[in-house]
Amino acid sequence: MKLLDRTGYRADPFTRTDVAGIAAAPHPLLPLAELEAGLAAVNGQVGVEIANTTQPESLTPHFARLSLIAIAFPSFADGRGFSIARRLRRAGFAGILRAVGPLIADQFAYALACGFDEIELPDAHAERQPFEQWRAAEATITGTYQRGYSAGSNILDQRRAARKAGGQ
Repeated sequence: MKLLDRTGYRADPFTRTDVAGIAAAPHPLLPLAELEAGLAAVNGQVGVEIANTTQPESLTPHFARLSLIAIAFPSFADGRGFSIARRLRRAGFAGILRAVGPLIADQFAYALACGFDEIELPDAHAERQPFEQWRAAEATITGTYQRGYSAGSNILDQRRAARKAGGQ
């Protein structure tokens, strides 16, 4: 798996492990089923990997101890992970959000707008889409239809303002 962020591909500081191996991992990434035991076994920060069916509210009591939440994307066509990321950010999670799975470059801008910091891609996907393709796709999308996903106003609000300015 390759790890991609706004600057390109980079090394992953986190190690996937279970509770038995948590002491040997400087930055452990645990499955959700082992989060409670992992938090009890370690005094510091941990990461957790969740399915795209997980209710984000179940993680809010642990935000102070979580440095990473990795959200699984079983397919690029399954967008539930985007909604989970948005809900986690709105709930106050300030750590790293990672999308894990076969996303495509066209989804990069939207992933960043939803609150993701990085994407972990299968090697085959990373080979087919070099970083330059991801950067170009991010720059292509300059407007959104949803409120709150970009610094400026969304497309619908821009249209509404233009109609008012034109007297319609």
